[in-house]
Amino acid sequence: MSHFIKAALILCLLLTASACSDNAAQQAVIHKAVAMESGDECHLCGMLITHFDGPKGEIFRKEQGGKVFKFCSTRDMFSYYLDPENTRNVSQILVHDMSKMPWGSDSIDDKYFIDAKQAWFVTGSEKTGAMGKTLASFSLQTDAQAFAKEFGGKVLSFKDINQDSLW
Repeated sequence: MSHFIKAALILCLLLTASACSDNAAQQAVIHKAVAMESGDECHLCGMLITHFDGPKGEIFRKEQGGKVFKFCSTRDMFSYYLDPENTRNVSQILVHDMSKMPWGSDSIDDKYFIDAKQAWFVTGSEKTGAMGKTLASFSLQTDAQAFAKEFGGKVLSFKDINQDSLW
């Protein structure tokens, strides 16, 4: 009986450790992207999302289930996310993969949302979004590097983005 209890305890410890892992490869996509509608307003600034060029963002908060917070630009999305009160409550962040869609307000395509935590971003390029400067988002680092070569800017991973990266 003691071998059974030891085995059960070890199994419980292993399951607990794997459930608490921050390893991105183990994190499942929790929510699917919600379509950007013509009347949607940015959660941060209140501007109409579909009236502006560039990548958009969506954030899902842990305590609010399936409710999505939509953003007119990746810069507004990161401004919201980087607030420590918000960071700890976010369950999913999605951004557009700009290698799959042209830079324009008429070209928003919701099937090209990707997990922001796995994305690569270009900050400081000549391309602008709803509130001026924005971060171009890409699923592949090579696409981000090609964009930076053409339009200027610096390539950053999600974890390297901070408030200074936004301006």
